Amino acid sequence: MPVRFLPLVLAFALFGPPLQAETVGGYAPPPPAEWRYFSDQVMGGVSEGSARIEAFEGKAAIRLTGRVSTENRGGFIQARADLERGFPADAQGVVLQVRGNGERYFVHLRTRGMILPWQYYQATFDTSGDWRTVRLPFSAFSSSGPLLRTTPRPETVTSLGVVAFGRDHQADVTARWIGLY
Repeated sequence: MPVRFLPLVLAFALFGPPLQAETVGGYAPPPPAEWRYFSDQVMGGVSEGSARIEAFEGKAAIRLTGRVSTENRGGFIQARADLERGFPADAQGVVLQVRGNGERYFVHLRTRGMILPWQYYQATFDTSGDWRTVRLPFSAFSSSGPLLRTTPRPETVTSLGVVAFGRDHQADVTARWIGLY
């Protein structure tokens, strides 16, 4: 099944030009219109969902919704932003504003040198119906396997994804990546 870009394109048409993210720590994250949706269907899984841009308090955010299924060795949906360059070497972590349906979600980071699609670093965050700010230090990210460093080096990060992962559930999470600290 091909990767679906339509929801973000449609959201861009509905909300107009992307709203600028705040700059924290001198780093401005990519605007929500540049995020892409992926699911386990790219490798034979059956999870279904979408990512779209929504506005809150005049600022754009990504809303990831769908059904995560572990059938057929699957188990994820995600919205991911690719980065033109890594983070500043002195960055300590990422800052997001999130809300959701009370489930636990993940932030996945990919770094230079990762070749296999199942390689990533992940950190968790919990959601509720209220907006809250989460600060995820790079030391909180664990590697997906033994061939990776224990923690990611900020200057090597190539993408950040908000992910519903690892178990059968209904996903509904909205996130706005504010920046770094």
